[in-house]
Parts: sequence; structure tokens; C-alpha cells
Amino acid sequence: MSANFHPLVYIIDYILGVIMWTLIGRVAMNIFQREDSQFFFMKIFVKLTNPLINVFRPITPSFLVGPLVPLYVAWFFYMARFYLMPYLLGYSVMGMLSFPLESEIAQELYRIFSKN
Repeated sequence: MSANFHPLVYIIDYILGVIMWTLIGRVAMNIFQREDSQFFFMKIFVKLTNPLINVFRPITPSFLVGPLVPLYVAWFFYMARFYLMPYLLGYSVMGMLSFPLESEIAQELYRIFSKN
């Protein structure tokens, strides 16, 4: 990691990141599977994300197509990670790949696929 944040910052970002990517994963899975599918992974995505979708239901526009609602909810988690977290930490901008979760994944992918 290039920045020295308190471990709690990383924990919060990882939690928000996993939630965000799980919601995005549900949208991606919904391209190939119905929400009521018996496919194991789709059942897990629906079971894990339905409580969050229900929490955001009061602020979800009614014109959104049902399968895109998880993407709309994921957008809130992205905004929290991109704008709220740096603001709370006292930074105006954290920069490209500043999300700790994605930065570590990108670093690991670079390490795996780079030529030595």
C-alpha cells in the first residue's frame, strides 16, 4: 500500500467494496439467470443483496427496470467509497486506483502477469 491509513479505513473500504462488487455481480449474473433460478451462485447473490436492495427501496426510482436496481444501489456504495471516504480522511482526491481493495487486486494481477 502506498498510503498509511488506519487499518479501520481499509476494513471499511473492503466491506463497502465487497458489497458494491456483489451487487454488480448480481446484475451480471442476472444477464444469464433469472432471479428465481435454482443455480447456486444466483441464489447466493439474491440472498445476500436483497436486504440491501430493500433498505434502498424508498430512494429507488420506480422507473428503473428491476434487474438494474442492484446496479443503482451499488452506485451509492461507489460514491461513498470515492467521495465520502476521502472527505472523512481529509483528502480532496485520492487518485486513480485509490480504492485499497481494487489496488491490491490490480497489484496482484500485475505481479502474476508481468514478465520477470
